[in-house]
Amino acid sequence: MIDVMKMFKARMYMKRNEPFLYSWHAYVGYELDLFKAFERPMAKSDVADAYGLDEKLLEQWVAVGVSIGHLKEAGRGRHKLANTWKLPKPKGDNSSGVLLKEMMELHIPTLLNYPEMMRNSNRLHFDEEKHAGTVAETSRLLEVLAMPKMSKRIRENDIRSVLDIGCGEAGYIKKLAGRFPETRFTGIEISEEVTEKAQQLTAEDENIEIQNADLWDYHPEQTFDMVMMNNVLHYIDLEKREALIYELAGWVSPGGVLSIVTPIAGSSDDPPFANVFNSFFSSFDNLYRLPTREELRDWGQAAGLEMLGIHTVIKEGGWYIAQYSKPQ
Repeated sequence: MIDVMKMFKARMYMKRNEPFLYSWHAYVGYELDLFKAFERPMAKSDVADAYGLDEKLLEQWVAVGVSIGHLKEAGRGRHKLANTWKLPKPKGDNSSGVLLKEMMELHIPTLLNYPEMMRNSNRLHFDEEKHAGTVAETSRLLEVLAMPKMSKRIRENDIRSVLDIGCGEAGYIKKLAGRFPETRFTGIEISEEVTEKAQQLTAEDENIEIQNADLWDYHPEQTFDMVMMNNVLHYIDLEKREALIYELAGWVSPGGVLSIVTPIAGSSDDPPFANVFNSFFSSFDNLYRLPTREELRDWGQAAGLEMLGIHTVIKEGGWYIAQYSKPQ
């Protein structure tokens, strides 16, 4: 009876982990641009030669792809994509693949370190420069999903100046700047590498200025109609968050808006990812737990701001946009 139960549990865990195979296969395809290679019928040997890949490992990747429906046989030993709507777009195209990349290269390895960290009471150290590019691209994709809410706010409040704190590669404000050419956008970014990329990408946008600056050393010469801070709050020490919101409120013009995109600490009623995020952030000595809805409301109130609302960006990931107005 005991052996039967062991086998049942083993099969149960294998079954529950089958969805991981889809994510793993999609991640490899995205990272190596293999989905682009198999857009039309191709032989595995030709793709291996063209991309400089290990042919035996590629064969196994293709076999998994056929078994889960990402690829299909196309005759004469060739294969091509199947169910392309399930697969991430190529790199650099606001692809959902960057979320897979961050999950596979950062989130999952971190969570697998949990037993060791719990035994030794040690935390990992988040390498900002190593992961800056991926995190910036992930933030850009998430911000695109918040675009309709931001565009509506800019239009309804007649916003003419915007400060974006931690602007990443500036993909977000670049899109907003195109929609609102009369509005001036300023972005600050702490990473020199990401700042340079943002400056390159916005070189032709006359209403965008990108500065390499540390939030804690930045002192704007004027207030802004809107100040936004996207996916930055988890880098801020818990003890400094209320004071930071108070400081940011001072950068907002009367009648202006403070907008914050952030994951929010999950409750028992939220999706699993929203809850596991706090486990991820708690694994680093230089990252901090996520804010709660109550904290976001309290911090705004303490800063003299009026809460406009907390709205969903991606429910499954626990991402939200919290917006406040500054009284006239």
